Amino acid sequence: MDEVTAKKVAAPSMFYRMIGLDYRGSGVNEQKEIPGNGAYRLLVFTEGEGRLTLNEFGYRLVRGKCFITTPNMEIGIESGNLGLVYYEILFEIFYKNDVGFTSSQEQQSPSFPYVGELECSPFFQFLEWVKELYSDCSSETNDELTLFDQQLRFQMLLRHIFKQNSSASIIQGSRQAVETTIELLHQDYDDVWTVDRMAAMANVGRGQYTRLFKEMTGQVPLTYLSDIRMDKAKQLLQATDDRLFDVAQSVGFGNEFYFNRRFKQTVGLSPGQYRRHYREDIRVFAPFLEDFMLALGITPLLQCSLVGWGTPSYLGLNHIPTVELSDKYSVTLPCKPDFIMVDCGFSEKWGFETPEKEVPLYHISSQGEDWRQSLQTVADLLGRGKHAKVDQVISEYERKADSARKALRQYRDHNVAFLRVSENEIQLYAGPDKGYTGPILYRDLELTPHPLVKQLTSHARKVALTPELLAQLDADLLFVTYEILEINKKKRYANYLLKSLPAVRHRRIIEVDFLNWMSYGILSHRKKIDDVMRALV
Repeated sequence: MDEVTAKKVAAPSMFYRMIGLDYRGSGVNEQKEIPGNGAYRLLVFTEGEGRLTLNEFGYRLVRGKCFITTPNMEIGIESGNLGLVYYEILFEIFYKNDVGFTSSQEQQSPSFPYVGELECSPFFQFLEWVKELYSDCSSETNDELTLFDQQLRFQMLLRHIFKQNSSASIIQGSRQAVETTIELLHQDYDDVWTVDRMAAMANVGRGQYTRLFKEMTGQVPLTYLSDIRMDKAKQLLQATDDRLFDVAQSVGFGNEFYFNRRFKQTVGLSPGQYRRHYREDIRVFAPFLEDFMLALGITPLLQCSLVGWGTPSYLGLNHIPTVELSDKYSVTLPCKPDFIMVDCGFSEKWGFETPEKEVPLYHISSQGEDWRQSLQTVADLLGRGKHAKVDQVISEYERKADSARKALRQYRDHNVAFLRVSENEIQLYAGPDKGYTGPILYRDLELTPHPLVKQLTSHARKVALTPELLAQLDADLLFVTYEILEINKKKRYANYLLKSLPAVRHRRIIEVDFLNWMSYGILSHRKKIDDVMRALV
């Protein structure tokens, strides 16, 4: 009989074992040092902004940033005005040699292949894997199979990091160099800058520099620089009586007329108007934007009212005169404001023109889902700019959402849908990126959308449900708002299809106020969180 010789199987020389996973947060403008504990760390930042230092290197922190640190690395985390939220995964490395296994603590130098900032795209998918791993580790079951599954998930996470960064490590030095030039722009914004000069300082080609810059900031270099200069100009206009020529020179504009034009393009007001708005009590009519004004501590001159609905009660503006809006007749204002402010879709929906031709009309161009940018734009138009109130409002909301999100963890396994019921149709609202409701329910509170939400609303804010689709809506929790008068609600609610839904049969349906939930305002969003917490916790 022939002998059968077993072939020697090649095996990896390094093995990785997860030893801890935490979900951490830092308060507003908080600084902390992370002591070494003999472990490697994977840091995954999910919310807020700030700065990370690894030994002598500094990195800007925003959502989507990921880092690997070594056991002997000095780590400092400084949160900004929005605080910080992040996952921290601890792991150790074992080395296989001819003798046996050696732990990472016995090694003289770091040997994880990628240290510092990582490429972890697409981040939403990477974050889902981290969340699943965290959920596994939070389980009270600790049998060997469960522990093995946890380690297996961790290995798959590392595999993704290895695949992503085998090529990304080549440009990591370039990214760090671009990061350094970004910091210089914040320090020397009044200097003469060109893209060629920035690229040369980073020792990167102009095309690659611009691409990396946009990946890191979301903007091209000169637009980013212009925004820095505009913010500095706002501060000077608020705090000083300097001439506009001097303000322009101070922030890096050699030409006052060019500065005026760029300022008005960016802010919506001329520098002189901006200064007056900041220092005077201005009278503003801002239909459907009253929420933002109140959040900034400013009371509108007038408020809008919808025919048949009246005014949103949650705003508490009963003492303010109303202007009833209708697409069937023109609007007459009971008093004259200093200016009128509307969102980007207002004029098209209501056929609205400035009632008083001499009153300036400003359009907010940002999309409703980006309420933070809308808040900043409203603050600009009211002359508040980078006023501390803007950061305070955003920080308070982030803390509220974070607290609610933690309290709602028990509902992560339940799928959720939001319906808007009118006389003629039932509409399903979109997922975490669109609409009045999705960004709050699915992104801020991290509830799980029903599969139909993802399937039907990927490119729309809402979709009308056919009877066949409605019958498929077996959501565990159902939020509903009615776009009908109270007298007609019972008849619509008696619809046999609606009554047959599992959430309705099992009384897991949560009815919410129409005017509050059909709004993008920051106060409205806070109230939505209150409604969810009151219903579920």
